[in-house]
Amino acid sequence: MSLVDKLNYYSTRKSFKYGIPFLIMMVAGSFGLQQFSNLRYQYAKKQPVTPEEMKKYGVNMKNRKDVTLESEYDKVKSVDIDNWENKRGPRPWEEQENQPSTAKH
Repeated sequence: MSLVDKLNYYSTRKSFKYGIPFLIMMVAGSFGLQQFSNLRYQYAKKQPVTPEEMKKYGVNMKNRKDVTLESEYDKVKSVDIDNWENKRGPRPWEEQENQPSTAKH
C-alpha cells in the first residue's frame, strides 16, 4: 500500500475525519486557555493604588471612611430629577465655539 492509498483509506473513516480535528482543538484550546489564565494571575497580584501615590500625580483621593453608602445616597436624594435640561456635547468633527450649542434635534 502506498502512502496515497493509506491516506485515502483513513480519510473515509469517521474517527479520522472528526476525531483528529477534535483532539487538535482540545490540545490547542488548553494552550490558549493557559495564556488567558496567566494574564489573570499576572494582574491579580497588582496592589491597589495608595493615596500617597495618587498625590504624587496630583489626584486627591477621599478617605475611605468619609465615603459611605448613606452619604452618597443623601447626595443623590438631594438632586432634582424632575427639572432638568438635556445638553448636547460637542462632536469632534464640529467647529469649536466659545458658546455651547443650543440647537435641538
